[in-house]
Amino acid sequence: MNSLRKKRVSDGNSNIATRRFKVQPFTLKYAFPKGIAHAVTPYHFDPARQLNMLPDGRPAVSDPDLLLAVGTTTSTAGSATHFDD
Repeated sequence: MNSLRKKRVSDGNSNIATRRFKVQPFTLKYAFPKGIAHAVTPYHFDPARQLNMLPDGRPAVSDPDLLLAVGTTTSTAGSATHFDD
């Protein structure tokens, strides 16, 4: 054995492909939307009632067709997970 030759120490990355190319998980490349979609909702938030209200003055949760169309009426009153149900 040649004493002048240094022993190769493995750094754990023996795969050449991982050293040449940045490995990125699938979800980071494809799962995020390209931009934010601007949605128009037929209701507005009433801070006095802490409810989303329709233009005619009814609470948005009282309209079953609206709930079927949008899925839920999430308010922005303090929390993004506060539901008006």
